[in-house]
Amino acid sequence: MNIGIVCYPTYGGSGVVATELGKAMGAKGHEVHFISYDQPARFDYFNEKLFYHEVGVTEYPLFKYPPYEIALASKIVDTAKSAKLDILHVHYAIPHAAAAVMAKYVLKESNFNLPVITTLHGTDITLVGRDATYGPVITYSLNQSDGITAVSNNLKQDTLELFPIHREIRVIPNFVDMERFSKKPREHFKMAIAPQGERIIVHTSNFRKVKRVQDVIKVFSKIQKRIPSKLLLIGDGPERINMERICREMDICDKVTFLGKQDAVEELLSIGDLFLMPSETESFGLAALEAMACQVPVVSSNTGGLPEVNMDGITGFTCPVGDIDLMAERSLEIISNDDTLRRFKSAALQHAMTYDINAISPVYEDYYREIIQQTKVTA
Repeated sequence: MNIGIVCYPTYGGSGVVATELGKAMGAKGHEVHFISYDQPARFDYFNEKLFYHEVGVTEYPLFKYPPYEIALASKIVDTAKSAKLDILHVHYAIPHAAAAVMAKYVLKESNFNLPVITTLHGTDITLVGRDATYGPVITYSLNQSDGITAVSNNLKQDTLELFPIHREIRVIPNFVDMERFSKKPREHFKMAIAPQGERIIVHTSNFRKVKRVQDVIKVFSKIQKRIPSKLLLIGDGPERINMERICREMDICDKVTFLGKQDAVEELLSIGDLFLMPSETESFGLAALEAMACQVPVVSSNTGGLPEVNMDGITGFTCPVGDIDLMAERSLEIISNDDTLRRFKSAALQHAMTYDINAISPVYEDYYREIIQQTKVTA
């Protein structure tokens, strides 16, 4: 198959999943064409089956905002023809689904059939999608897609409640590359972070308000009062300045390390003892899954799709959003005892293995073939 993939090129979950899926398809011998305004963050090596097509947007004084959707649709049309795409897989509904549907109908004018699959990742539905301004276009774009997938059952239900969707939504969960993430911890690095054998608490995100990153610091503050601990914060974003301020106010700056954005996040996760994820909403929780793949148990909120990933009492614990005291108590329950921590670490790894990319990518591959066949019948 010749597969087109449209995604955001950033470190967010949708871009990571799209890129890793494309790389997996390339490894299977399919030709994969990434279409975006920048090279995806994890498109990090050369492969003769992987291609990148940059969407250029023309600056013009008449436009207050550059017309990215039109530029994207035009690039899809051009790539579909030149690469003879068999299917287009767009990740994140806004604006990718709308641009894909526009391109699909432009291509029909020249008798080129391009099946479109839209994968919903979460905030495209639960946050941006709640804006009534976008509702009619999102609804139309999803109903005109040839296939729709959602990364969790919770997201599927949210989508059906918010939009009058007439097509089946197939749930295909996110995944993790176990070969990449099941790394042995680098003991010298762990010793540098925690020279006195302190427990290492980790959080990774894009530091937006929805991630409740200030709760991470507040929970950690309670943990470190009871057991010697260090906190690693991986990522960056608009809330970082507030996080740094809280660290100073709580006088814990010497126990907190801001590492910024990191490509080899698995090497940092592998030295962790606990992962904190107190998000306001998560339709899946890819960062939690990646932590579990590194044998790091998770204490998370119980919102959205997180309970489908983080098994309460097994791979960690889920707590009500904003319940800092309970999150701290559950964290201490895991890390205070070595035997208990080993049990949670083992369970986290075993659960993560069920989401291995080698188990999930064939599901997408079969779905591609199914949608291609269906559109041939109805074309």
